[in-house]
Amino acid sequence: MRENFDIHEFNITIIGLGLLGGSYAKSLKKLNPKNIWAVDIDEKALKDGEELGVIDRGYTNPKEPLLNSDLVIICLYPNLVYKFIDENKEYFKPHTIITDSTGIKNGLVDEINRILPDNVDFVFGHPMAGREKKGLEYSSAEVFEGANYILTPNSRNKETSLLIVELIARGMGFRSVVRVNPQKHDEIISFTSQLPHAIAVALINSDNLNVNTGKFIGDSYKELTRIANINGELWSELFLGNKDNLVSKIEGFEEKLEIIKQAIINGDEETLIGEFRESSRRRTQL
Repeated sequence: MRENFDIHEFNITIIGLGLLGGSYAKSLKKLNPKNIWAVDIDEKALKDGEELGVIDRGYTNPKEPLLNSDLVIICLYPNLVYKFIDENKEYFKPHTIITDSTGIKNGLVDEINRILPDNVDFVFGHPMAGREKKGLEYSSAEVFEGANYILTPNSRNKETSLLIVELIARGMGFRSVVRVNPQKHDEIISFTSQLPHAIAVALINSDNLNVNTGKFIGDSYKELTRIANINGELWSELFLGNKDNLVSKIEGFEEKLEIIKQAIINGDEETLIGEFRESSRRRTQL
């Protein structure tokens, strides 16, 4: 593997030292790579990262670390990933493996592959983990423990590159690593990630009780609305970048909610019990 892969000889650069980038750096430290560098426009985040020992060195200019990196992990908003690659494509060391953390893939994969140097391999990945905050101060290595990781291979990828990213992900604590094509990834994620966020936002924004709602809630409301504390800029990009899939899943949810609504209106206990039994069965299988 590339060949005889040894992470202790790897120089790793993280692009974007915020919540996710910081969590990557902290988690990767456990694996003891040769160096962990970070690139960010936020000089304070870089300084904090160096002082905390999260990174070995921070840079505002990506040229130097890219010229010497074996693995580059891009932790930027989707709309910035292409821009970063396009502006820095001549700096990547030959045989560099690049990966990312973006929540949408279809379209982005083809756009980046069109401009990527032939001797660089971009393995598109998606860590299914995060928090409802942003910034290095909220980062944590533990956020990846037991989480799922998705690889979205394309025809340009080398199997060795895919295996290296998978091995690193497992070393960071991800419980499951699966492979799926970019199109299927976006369809699935529209249901398992984006729809729940849309529901949480709609639920908390539908509160018209005119009381201190926090005095009347239990665990169910807390759990359902936890992700409503949302990074608006990021999630707007994710929703709009996957709008066809997401709208389809919203409509499917509306159909199921309408079944419950009509059963309540009609006093149809049999339908309600049937829906509850089916949901319990499906939840048990997860």
